[in-house]
Amino acid sequence: MATPKTIGSGEIHAAIARLATAITARHGQGAKLLLLGIANGGIPLARRLAAELSAKSGTLDISFHRDDIGRHPIPKEFTPTVLPADVNGAIVILVDDVLFSGRTVKAALDELFDHGRPAKVELAVLVDRGHHRLPVSADYIGLPLTTTAEEKVIVTLDEKNPTRDAITIRPASRPEIINHPS
Repeated sequence: MATPKTIGSGEIHAAIARLATAITARHGQGAKLLLLGIANGGIPLARRLAAELSAKSGTLDISFHRDDIGRHPIPKEFTPTVLPADVNGAIVILVDDVLFSGRTVKAALDELFDHGRPAKVELAVLVDRGHHRLPVSADYIGLPLTTTAEEKVIVTLDEKNPTRDAITIRPASRPEIINHPS
């Protein structure tokens, strides 16, 4: 089995800085932005970006909007939606750690529009790994990665110790071959 590939904190911090720079280039300094981290992976990234941009950050819980809720029930400990400002007329940037199929973004949009009507919604992701199944693309991408659909991309953003930040790409797991004695 192939070894996992790891991207370290230096490259991750540079990617977050690129995201913040791109957002500032589009909206200017001091823009009234609302960054909403998609629970759970987007929350620490939204907080970091909000700190760099002097913007407000909140969270979006997409549990009730997921299209696979029958296969993946809502966990007992979930992160509720917390909006630090009114979304009506706001420029909202949805923030997530990994963009894959696009289904999470669709669920986040459904949750967001349950709370109001923003003037504009954009998407910032740390990793875009391709393989989108819905017509979704990010406005801001920290790291575009080439992966297979079967690989697993795991982002760890350590809020207490950012030097431990890492992105791990695990190869597709192979089914075990069991040899039965004849």
